[in-house]
Amino acid sequence: LEFRRVLFRSATTDEEFDRLARDIFAFQYERCAVYRAYCERRKQTPQSVTHWKEIPATPTSAFKDFPLTCFPVEQSVAEFHTSGTTRELSGKHFLATLELYHAAIGPNFAAHLLDENAEINGRDARSTLPMMILMPSPEEAPHSSLSHMMSVVVKEFGADDSAYYVEGGQLLVEKLVRDLCEAQWSHEPVFLLGTAFAFVHLFDHCAKEKLMFELADGSRAMETGGFKGRSRELSKADLYAMFERVLGIPPTRVVNEYGMTELSTQFYDATVRVGQRTDGKAVPPWARVLVIDPNTGREATGNERGLIRIFDLANLWSMMCVQTEDLGIARVSESGLMEFEVLGRAAGAEARGCSL
Repeated sequence: LEFRRVLFRSATTDEEFDRLARDIFAFQYERCAVYRAYCERRKQTPQSVTHWKEIPATPTSAFKDFPLTCFPVEQSVAEFHTSGTTRELSGKHFLATLELYHAAIGPNFAAHLLDENAEINGRDARSTLPMMILMPSPEEAPHSSLSHMMSVVVKEFGADDSAYYVEGGQLLVEKLVRDLCEAQWSHEPVFLLGTAFAFVHLFDHCAKEKLMFELADGSRAMETGGFKGRSRELSKADLYAMFERVLGIPPTRVVNEYGMTELSTQFYDATVRVGQRTDGKAVPPWARVLVIDPNTGREATGNERGLIRIFDLANLWSMMCVQTEDLGIARVSESGLMEFEVLGRAAGAEARGCSL
């Protein structure tokens, strides 16, 4: 109940977050034997930890080796898997309930991708845009946290004619092109959501077929993952230029999403929210992000780059504090709020997820 109250606030004080985070740390320390043994080896326990920044972080690699749960794993209602290339085992995130997971998706998605109280062609822009999803459906990819997230946002915000465009691991590019043509002819704004690589595939197809679209005002896109295609590298700036050149969607209407299988919360560029292009990702009230100096294990100072560490209160039944292998920097936004920017994977880290 307290988490739900936090969902609808614009911010939490450090004191509020500290109390909730340390309560969850004590709960997870008590319920998860693997995590408790890890904390005891580090001599960090609920009795010795005095601030949320001191809570031991679980490396993402540990999700490949142990079922990190605070409940009997056979009682899971959902099981999400990571993708990787170098190890046989995938990381697994087991959920005891979908209530917190779903509660964290909607408000954050709406705040960064939908226009508050805006109308497009006389319709509410928050709930009726057709969503064209360049990902597999949750029925086709039942262990994909991203596909599951898409099913939640489609149900809550998408129009009835929203559709998925990946089947059998292949982008249904001909069907997608036909539907884009129909949207252009009807002056129907659309919402495209997909991995960066799927969009590269679409843009390469359009270049080959000499296709260009002018989608209606109000159209927008969410892309997720890294910016390396399987056949060539593509910078974020180049990718966003293609959104405008090929689809007619300006960079101020394209938002990058950063999420992980091991988390319940997603993070988004604040571009639509602030009305200008930015790579800074806002942090919702129920989360915190630190950038850690890999040489010292302590919080990086100033604008120094380091490893991104995430504290996610929605991860009540798994691991609240997760240490990623992603590089980033933290800074204060123009509005005075903390934000972070993702710079890529650490040297030697395994490529994973959408960046594949």
